[in-house]
Amino acid sequence: MDRNLALEFVRVTEAAAIASARWVGRGEKKKADGAAVDAMRQRFNLVDFKGTVVIGEGAKDEAPMLYTGEKVGTGRGPEMDLAIDPLECTDSVANGRYNAIAVIAAGPKDSLLHAPDTYMEKIAVGHKARKAISLDASVRENLKGVARALDKKVSDLTVMVLDRDRHEKLIDDIRSAGARVRLITDGDVSAAIATCFPESGVDVYMGIGGSTEGVLAAVALKVMGGEIICRFKPRKDEDIPKIKAAGVADLRRIFNSEDMAKGHELSFTATGVIDGPLLSGVVFEKDKIITHSVVTRGISGTIRYITTHHHSYKW
Repeated sequence: MDRNLALEFVRVTEAAAIASARWVGRGEKKKADGAAVDAMRQRFNLVDFKGTVVIGEGAKDEAPMLYTGEKVGTGRGPEMDLAIDPLECTDSVANGRYNAIAVIAAGPKDSLLHAPDTYMEKIAVGHKARKAISLDASVRENLKGVARALDKKVSDLTVMVLDRDRHEKLIDDIRSAGARVRLITDGDVSAAIATCFPESGVDVYMGIGGSTEGVLAAVALKVMGGEIICRFKPRKDEDIPKIKAAGVADLRRIFNSEDMAKGHELSFTATGVIDGPLLSGVVFEKDKIITHSVVTRGISGTIRYITTHHHSYKW
């Protein structure tokens, strides 16, 4: 991934974040998402590359823009596959809650898992605990392993979990093991990536969430040296043929970050919309707009935080 292209993607996520942030707390999640999609699509088409959306806003008949299979960019430059979420956490934006970002994960052709839109079981951790997790182990066993890897007591671990009815037993198991639970209403991409940063206070992410978010997080975690392991968890019987059509014959197969994001020519770019565990949100001032972004590149192994001051009159 060329460093200049990675920085161009920051401009794309900044545009999506600013457009959607104008809808914070207005109760209009579709309008917030639509604003992010429009802004991201427009900015993509100013970038010199040949992009193909492999994970996007849905099938072509479900989404007018940034649908799976759509071509973006000027058509000049490197050929890239894209997994995108113009606005992760539309409900958070609509209701003015914690944690929302605009995200792009990119890699060479066929480097990203073409995951159908369904659920996955997931566990994510940072670098020190990357070999200490298993989807076939119990919650207690996983937390003991992570605690050993981090040189902590299980009682000192914080596990981030989506606040969903389906996680009732998981939450009970985490608490029974002695660890702390931190619930979030939305945003498991940020939650998974936060495990790579000790200052985030998040040691483990566990739970069942979207497959799209699993691939997006895998790119960032791989570059940052962490790990995410996932296994498809179909929401309904109709999801099973879609999973098999994506080349997954065994529904019990466990995917790690390398399976979902192959090679090292990868990049992950995100801009905060609302404050979360990974990034601060968009700040609107009288004469300027301030955005906070992160960009990681696999080739260089770098993580760059970018704070940008935008002149208000340009927006």
